[in-house]
Amino acid sequence: MAKKGSKFKKYSPEFKISCIIDMRSNHLSYAETVRKYWDVSTSIDSNNYRSQLKLWERIFLEEGEAGLYKERRGRTTKMDNPNKGKKKKLNKQLKEDLIAENQRLKEENQYYKAEIEYLKKLDALVRAEEQKKNKKH
Repeated sequence: MAKKGSKFKKYSPEFKISCIIDMRSNHLSYAETVRKYWDVSTSIDSNNYRSQLKLWERIFLEEGEAGLYKERRGRTTKMDNPNKGKKKKLNKQLKEDLIAENQRLKEENQYYKAEIEYLKKLDALVRAEEQKKNKKH
C-alpha cells in the first residue's frame, strides 16, 4: 500500500513497450529488467516493479502493443462494453428446439433410471436363487 499523499508514477506506453521488448529480445529476467530501468533501493520496491513488469508483459502478449495504450484505471463505462449484463434473446425456433431437447433428455434419463432399478432387482433375484441352490447341495 502506498503512503498517504504519495503519487503513483504513470508510465508512458512507449516506456512500457521498450521495457517488454528489451526484456524479451535480450532474454532478461524480471529482476534484471528492474535493475536496468529503475533505481531500486529495497527488495519491496523490486517486487513492486517486477509485478508491474509481469502485468505489462501479460497485456503485451494478449493484446499486443495497442493494449499498453489503453487506460485501465477506474471503472469501465457502459460504452466500453454495452452488452455486458444483458441476456441475449434466443429466436423462437431455437428456444422451442431447446425445450424439446430438454424434455427428450429428461424422459431418456427417467427411462435409464428405471432400467437400472430393474437390473438391480433382477440381480438380487438371481443372487437369491444362487444362494438357494448352494444351500440345497
